[in-house]
Amino acid sequence: MSSLTYRSVPDMLRSNAKVFSNRLALKYRKQGVFVTLTYAAYYERALMVARGLGKMGVKPGDRIAVLSENRAGWVIADMGILCTGGVTVPIYPTNTPEQIEYMINHSGARIVFVSGKFQYTKLLKVREALPKLELVVSFERFLGNPSLPVTTFYQLSEIDSPITAEEKKEIEAEIDRIEPGDMLTLIYTSGTTGVPKGVMLSHNNILTNTQYLTEQSGAIDMNDTLLSFLPLSHILERTAGYYMTIRNGALMAFADSIEKVPENMFEIRPTVMVCVPRLFEKIYHRIFENAHQMPTIKRSLFHWAVDVGKKYVAATHIHKQPSSLLNLKYRVADRLIFSKVRAKFGGNMKLFCSGGAPLDKTINEFFWVIGIPIFEGYGLTETSPALSFNNFEHIRFGSVGVALEQTELKIAEDGEILVKGPQVMLGYYNDPVATAEAIQDGWFRTGDIGHIEDGFLYITDRKKELIITAGGKNIAPQPIENELKMDKYVSSAFVYGDRKPFLTALIVPNLERLLEFAKEKHIHYYELDDLVMHEPVQRLFEQRLAEINSRLPPYETIKKFVLLPHDFSIEGGELTPTLKLRRKIIYEKYKYKIEDLYIDHSN
Repeated sequence: MSSLTYRSVPDMLRSNAKVFSNRLALKYRKQGVFVTLTYAAYYERALMVARGLGKMGVKPGDRIAVLSENRAGWVIADMGILCTGGVTVPIYPTNTPEQIEYMINHSGARIVFVSGKFQYTKLLKVREALPKLELVVSFERFLGNPSLPVTTFYQLSEIDSPITAEEKKEIEAEIDRIEPGDMLTLIYTSGTTGVPKGVMLSHNNILTNTQYLTEQSGAIDMNDTLLSFLPLSHILERTAGYYMTIRNGALMAFADSIEKVPENMFEIRPTVMVCVPRLFEKIYHRIFENAHQMPTIKRSLFHWAVDVGKKYVAATHIHKQPSSLLNLKYRVADRLIFSKVRAKFGGNMKLFCSGGAPLDKTINEFFWVIGIPIFEGYGLTETSPALSFNNFEHIRFGSVGVALEQTELKIAEDGEILVKGPQVMLGYYNDPVATAEAIQDGWFRTGDIGHIEDGFLYITDRKKELIITAGGKNIAPQPIENELKMDKYVSSAFVYGDRKPFLTALIVPNLERLLEFAKEKHIHYYELDDLVMHEPVQRLFEQRLAEINSRLPPYETIKKFVLLPHDFSIEGGELTPTLKLRRKIIYEKYKYKIEDLYIDHSN
């Protein structure tokens, strides 16, 4: 068992501000150009925030919210809060004013950091319902409303007044008083089911997760650059993308936005990134789209290289029996094909980390083949998040890897995954009933269904998302949705059939392929709503579905479907901020279309 290296997260930054004092810690765009902060400067900026919060009367245990998109201010504010012994309450910037109101009131936060006027306006809309909110601190300057005082991040930090030796001594005495078991953050679940619950995570929860991930993966060190674009409000990016970077003295660079990630990869040339499966799916389809457009000889060469790559990865990483001939073939494939694909990622990428939802094993294997492995793992907000993950030593495509050190996994009689370990939350804030339901006899009930083979954990589905058909069959929708999304004509899919005689699906076509098809078939249409209803398009998807159904057991086949002209989105409410389907909302939104599929059925 490894002993804990640090007592708290601010203790970790303090230590590394000495060890890596002149190394770059943060990189971000400011007024059109990239600027950087060293570890020593980052720590001093955090101390300045702590000083300002102390003058505002913030005490250990106080909850302070951060409502912002990813940016350097987010992590500096977070560290400043933690240096006071305070508790950071991250709020997704995509949340509505009503959701934000609930989280601020439930957590008791009296100070909120915001990115700028847009997020401040949300608070203003529900000002009357936030009686305990005293102050807003903005990363950007704007004129606030007298009913809700606002100060700038620089004003709070008194950026022109360096930390004095006495001030540093006082704040560091506060850091020394933080116990490993003290609460570090209060994270509200994204609410795919019901009212969000406040997950209490301790310094120990986070520190053990970053330590064991580092020790078991060997994936990141001080020479690495991580490009951050997933929401820091989500525990996956927070732990694996942010705290783990600090632990290892690496550089954390901020993408301008999710849309600018490809452009930023060329500029920043990262080595590591944390992603979610939806993005890998888009990248995978884009690469194969490009291959599809190649001349016949080049296309054949691409597929030959992929075939060689699959054999090489299986021999080298899974069976641990490398072959000299296969190594030679792979080097040729790499020089001719894979090196050019990797160049599209900036040229320095050495691995991705994936979590948040199941990743299709074909896509996972492909990234290993091209020389940018994906370390797919599994965890929840309640487990800080990592419970298991694949790495260079232990990899099985389709699994979510082996358990972290000090983590016990077992499967309950109904297939639910249960866990014990140092990463399991303290409980749900002010909700002893929900806590008692989640943690029974010392085991945390994940709500996920799975099984363990040769030490590798495999996830089947969410327990509450299992479809139970009218015939009594228990069906996991996600593997079927992944099968659908692997089709070149499909962008997204939602499978339904609870208490119904058969399964149906909402399918979002791959827009580029669909428009290409419409052009080939000379289909005339006014808008996408019109195009998806055209008979040739419907026939095309009937054929694609028949092919997919042929690979599925009879009770898992999709009998009927509806084509949607627009993709699911966070703004539309169908996706969580980490791009997972909000099944209840999707059903309610398209209920009339879904239920129409079951009218006059003869099955």
